[in-house]
This record gives sequence, structure tokens and C-alpha cells, in this order.
Amino acid sequence: MTRHRGRGMASINYPIGMNLGGDPSQALVHSNPSGKFTVALSSIDLGQGMKSVTRQICAETLGVPVEDVYVDTADSDTGPHCMGSFASRGTHRVGNAVMAAAREARGVMMEAAAEELEVNAADLETDGRGNIHVKGAPHRSISTKDVAIAAQFKQGKTISGRGIFLVPLSDVDPETGEMSPATCYAHACLVAEVEVDDETGEVAMVRMDSAYELGRALNPRLVEQQLVGGAWMGISHALYETPEPYYPDPAHGPRDFVEYLMPGPGDICPHDIAVLERPAPDGPYGAKGPGEMCANPVLPAVANAIFNAVGVRIDDLPITPEKVLRAIKAQGGARPQARR
Repeated sequence: MTRHRGRGMASINYPIGMNLGGDPSQALVHSNPSGKFTVALSSIDLGQGMKSVTRQICAETLGVPVEDVYVDTADSDTGPHCMGSFASRGTHRVGNAVMAAAREARGVMMEAAAEELEVNAADLETDGRGNIHVKGAPHRSISTKDVAIAAQFKQGKTISGRGIFLVPLSDVDPETGEMSPATCYAHACLVAEVEVDDETGEVAMVRMDSAYELGRALNPRLVEQQLVGGAWMGISHALYETPEPYYPDPAHGPRDFVEYLMPGPGDICPHDIAVLERPAPDGPYGAKGPGEMCANPVLPAVANAIFNAVGVRIDDLPITPEKVLRAIKAQGGARPQARR
């Protein structure tokens, strides 16, 4: 028995969202009398952190503390329309809609504050701590709470905003018929190192090194968590998840999702991540978002690493020990490739 090490690389150019029918997302933002703001969305947070990011975008645009913003994704029947949480579109599409709604709500808020302070709204600014004051004269100020109370109970105004983001339809090349399916792309490169047992066909992850370009990282901790978790979802797709009989006996296969084979804590390897920030011109504060891209490069990188380790090319997933062992035997033994 020999354990062979191999290294594989994969890079991707990943479209953000899609351009079918404009891929619209809508958002509504309103203030209640306490000066807190609610963002209503029909986009669902699947655990990717969309509620946290849209909360940040709304707070930044309004100029209020992030703790004064609540994001409600409770009901897609009563909320504003959204195409959904897919295609890595949440931060970019929904974030743009939230920014537009918050911008409109901010305009109403500043007009209401101007009426209370008896100045022109253009002369006001927010301090990000829940106050609005006259530029150059911070002593002339009013809290957003007092503005919300005055707007609702004195001025008869609703501090609210509506936002929609719609992708412009792509031009069609008259010669080729080609269209552009997306307005921006994210990019990634990942190197996987594996160890393959030529007697059992088992593959063990040794380490991963990756670089992701995903626009501006609005919440770096969330981005890192999504990249780490997404990479291991990719490992699970590459090496584990299958409803088919596993190795060495079909009785070892999963019978239901309780027994569904996935990597556990003991399978995790070191993963070094570099995030490259190149703000997207049409992204909310330059963001694109990691989305599905965090899992996608892992699969081809692992397949390439296995080929580098033992010389077998497995082109259907998952790459189970049985498939690796059959391929090694079919070629008469392991054939390690040159290390890269």
C-alpha cells in the first residue's frame, strides 16, 4: 500500500445573477415612530448572510446605526417581488434594491428633519449614530427618533422608500446572436492537495489554497465564513455525497438523509484564503458576493489533484474510493504524475 500525494488547480469566471427578464428584485424600507427602520424583502436568507449584508447596506445608505435596521423576509406572498435566492444574486441584486429604497426613505427623512430644524434639507447630514445635524453646526441637530415622531404625528409624512433593481436587457450581436448573460463576474482560483491510497482508493484532503475576487467584501467575516463553509460543501460534492451504494459493500450506502455521507470535523484540512477586492461598478458599494462560487472550483481542483497523485481521471461525481480503485486497477497500478 502506498499513499500518493497530488496537487490540482481550477479557476472559474462566475456570472452574478442572470439576465432573463431583467432578473428584478424589489425592496421596501420604512420607519416606525421609534426611529427604527424595517426592510421588507421576499428574498430568503439560506444561511449565506444576506440579511446581515442587506441590513448593513440599508444602514449605510440611510446614515443610521446598523442596530436600528431590521430585515424582514417573512412572507414572499405579502412582500415585494423578488426572483429568489439563487445564481449568487443576493448581495448584488437585492442589495441594489435595498440601497435604492433606503435612498428614497433617506430623502423623506431629511425633508422631515429640515422642517423641524427650519433649514434646507441639502444643508443636513447624518452622523451614523442616530442624529441629523446642520453641516458645520453639529449643535443644531435632531435625532432620527424625533424626526420619525414628528413625521408621523405632526407632519403627516411616511418615512419610507421603494427600490427595484432591474438588469438592462443585453444587446444582441447581429452577426453571432450572442448576448451578455450577466452584468458582472466574480473570479476564483483554488489549489487542492490530496493523498490517495492505491490499495483502498480512499482520498484524503491535505490542504487547500484559494484566492477569490468578489467585489468589495462588505462584511469580511461573513465572506470568510461563507468561503470556508462553501469549500467544504464542494469537498462533500466531490468525494462524498451520493444516494448510490458506497464502498466496499452496498450495505454501507446511505438509506436516508440521516445516514447521508458527508465530511465531518476529522476530514477538514487547512484552507488558506485570499480575498481580492475589486469593486463592481454596478454593485451596492462595489459588492458582488461569493455565492455559489465558493464551492464550484473545489470539484475540478480535487479531480485534477487525484489525477496528479495516481494518474486516473474520474469524470463523474462523487469520486468514491470504489471509482478510484477500479480506475487504478484498469490502468495496471498507480501512475503518479509530475508534481506541480
